[in-house]
Amino acid sequence: MGAMIDSRAAAQLAHHFNAIQKHVPLHPVRNAAEYDVAVESLNALLDAGAAAENHPLADLAATLGGLIADWDEVHFPAHGVGAQDVLQHLMEAHGLKQGDLPEIGSQGVVSEIMSGHRELNLRQVRALAQRFGVSPVLFIGTPPTERTGGSIS
Repeated sequence: MGAMIDSRAAAQLAHHFNAIQKHVPLHPVRNAAEYDVAVESLNALLDAGAAAENHPLADLAATLGGLIADWDEVHFPAHGVGAQDVLQHLMEAHGLKQGDLPEIGSQGVVSEIMSGHRELNLRQVRALAQRFGVSPVLFIGTPPTERTGGSIS
């Protein structure tokens, strides 16, 4: 059964949407300033616990993360970059150590992934993408054996 939106429902939705927009920019990112605001808002949502799947704002955080990822894919393409490179860059940018990533597992599991002995699974990719507000595609890069080297600094 589909949702019916009459003029009264549309007016209520517009009112609520405007209230949400005061805190979270729920629209396509159009420029660098909007990108910065979107990332700041996503970080605030994640700090408030919205990274947990059962949090009432988890879908809001995921939606905002998707809007940010759309901008990232166009403006920061990561061609030929492996998941380990992306993860290493994000860890450095956020001041994290291997033990700071419970989304992946233990420090030992993270170490195996970083060394190329283990690949990220779908659950880990989704959790990392949500945590860092990036597209999951970034973690599905070219395997290390197929790359020519380099990093994403």
